Amino acid sequence: MPGDLKDGRIVVVGASLAGLRAAETLREEGFTGSLTVVGDEPHAPYDRPPLSKQVLLGQATAETTELPMRRDPDAEWRLGVRATGLDLLEKRVLLEDGESLPYDRVLIATGTRARPWPNKEEAALDGVFTLRSREDGAGLAERLAARPERVLVIGGGFTGSEIASACRELGIQVTVTERGPAPLVGALGGTLSKLAAVMQRNHGVDLRTGVTVTALNGNGAFTGAELSDGGRVDADVCVAALGAIRNVEWLAESGLAVGPRGIACDAGCRAFNMYGIVTDDVFVAGDVSRFPHPLFGYQMLSLEHWGNAVEQAEVAAHNMVNPGPLQRPHLAVPVFWSTQFGLNIKSVGVPTYSDHVVIAQGSLEARRLAMVYGYKGRVTAAVTVDMAKSLDYYRHLIETAAPFPPPPGAPDRAIAADVTIPSDVPDPSVLSHGPTVALTGHLPDRRLTVV
Repeated sequence: MPGDLKDGRIVVVGASLAGLRAAETLREEGFTGSLTVVGDEPHAPYDRPPLSKQVLLGQATAETTELPMRRDPDAEWRLGVRATGLDLLEKRVLLEDGESLPYDRVLIATGTRARPWPNKEEAALDGVFTLRSREDGAGLAERLAARPERVLVIGGGFTGSEIASACRELGIQVTVTERGPAPLVGALGGTLSKLAAVMQRNHGVDLRTGVTVTALNGNGAFTGAELSDGGRVDADVCVAALGAIRNVEWLAESGLAVGPRGIACDAGCRAFNMYGIVTDDVFVAGDVSRFPHPLFGYQMLSLEHWGNAVEQAEVAAHNMVNPGPLQRPHLAVPVFWSTQFGLNIKSVGVPTYSDHVVIAQGSLEARRLAMVYGYKGRVTAAVTVDMAKSLDYYRHLIETAAPFPPPPGAPDRAIAADVTIPSDVPDPSVLSHGPTVALTGHLPDRRLTVV
């Protein structure tokens, strides 16, 4: 009976933004059964974006980042305990304390963690950080408050750039190394990344591109780094901003379609098993998911976006307690924002799913512009710099698969918009940090054996 879906046992693995929003939505949708939320951190769900902005600047403390609850989800919270496995046959979530939680439906929202510096001994030096958890944010903020001589940031993605921006705002010298040709190139392509490079250098960042860090130096405490071009950087603090790793190892034996890019699911957030068959009782949401999107050629998207985590969690929760004909697809157009070096960068769509770009409003010189991305003659993304009001207009163009280059119509559309240039999206393998959006076919880690 369809009514049974409102009852039973639901386990949410991941006390994250996605996990919390899903728990709230389950209750809003009328779920009356038992609800358990498992989280490996000891804290209630908290917000991560402030950690690289307000917390580093001393405008907020890491403790104040707890997410407000829209309603009490009336859940049993199992915090500070890690999930170690999922038994699809017995329908149980296995925990590291030896207990197992039976479920009727389970939502996986285990998100990502920071990619650590690969050399364990160097990573353990005092003064070497990653930035992902509340503890990371508090520890790094404390170091910056002590005014180090110089900070080395490895990786010029969004997190690395935001950390560098915070350092300059605090008056701290900062060096950024990026293996690719410019910061943010993996997210925004070649043209806009040139503006990002200019802004960093104008704000006094010592930006080194086309180089990698080969070793971190120090005897107990970090003192500097060796670079692949033979140079070296003396610094007191190092932040490895090398992108994220999806928290999927605990599912290695589960039989789900799990890989380095996350857990594959359908547009209704139902996980696939390793044979490509959709499961009825396992759902996925947030940064750990990979889902097909019709606006982007049904490619599997992996998104590390705040808005995506919220919207996908709400769709997953709805589908967990509603029968097939009432289920909804997760078709939200990805939106992302970042504030750095005095610029407000907002993106809609998937900039990396593009072959050409055009500056539709404003100019690079004015540092205020709207850049539109196209793929095979239709609009797939737009990025605005200090022009966020235009974003809704471009979102509409993406949703309606409008032709590229876009027709005149935006408020102060420049004449130059007819000059399209290649979008110059780099191969992710040449970047220090992982791509913000990954477009991938499923790459199983091992050959499938049909038993």
